[in-house]
Amino acid sequence: MSTFIKSSIGRKLIMSLSGIFLMLFLLVHLLLNSFLMFDSSGDLFNMGAHFMGTNPMMKVMEPILGLGFLVHILWSVWITIENQKANPVKYAVVDQKNASSWASRNMFVLGSVVFIFLAMHMMHFWYEIKIAHSLAEVEVDGVMMENAYALVSGLFTDATLGLVYSGLYILGAIALGLHLHHAFWSALQTLGWSNIEWRKRLSVVGDIYAVIIAGGFSLIPIYFLIFS
Repeated sequence: MSTFIKSSIGRKLIMSLSGIFLMLFLLVHLLLNSFLMFDSSGDLFNMGAHFMGTNPMMKVMEPILGLGFLVHILWSVWITIENQKANPVKYAVVDQKNASSWASRNMFVLGSVVFIFLAMHMMHFWYEIKIAHSLAEVEVDGVMMENAYALVSGLFTDATLGLVYSGLYILGAIALGLHLHHAFWSALQTLGWSNIEWRKRLSVVGDIYAVIIAGGFSLIPIYFLIFS
């Protein structure tokens, strides 16, 4: 088993499976965050956040999700280091610009930007909700729950740092979209969908998915900048 994990195929398979798992999570996360724009009272988003935080299934999935992020990040660093060892000198024989896309050549750079975006996201949201428990409670349909809407909207509309935070959030979302542009079809290709016909189809689907994720997350701070 350890030999398989250390092999090139094993590393790519783990990256692909963890990546697909995280891509599914992003859709769920975007759906929940979109509630911010559908109800200015904050009740809809607070109910969604309360469900995610109290549902037993979600409590089981949370550590699995954290493990998925950890595995994906560590394996990407490992693969990058191994690739650098295997190819310490960059020869100018192959025209890399025509051989691959910019996103595929800079996956580690984009991943690093996404990691910074994730760390910022965790610090401002997950830590405050899960660790600090600093949120005031609000009653929604007779149920007391943390006012997560006030926390999120407050960060985007803050008079001092709201514009800066919104800009960083949008840049992070764009970097995530570029990362997903290559990651989507690459992950499925590793699992065997590698013929030319499927490569083209997956590339189109991956582009659509990347635009939905990047555009969806970017719309949230834009919404608050316009309507707050």
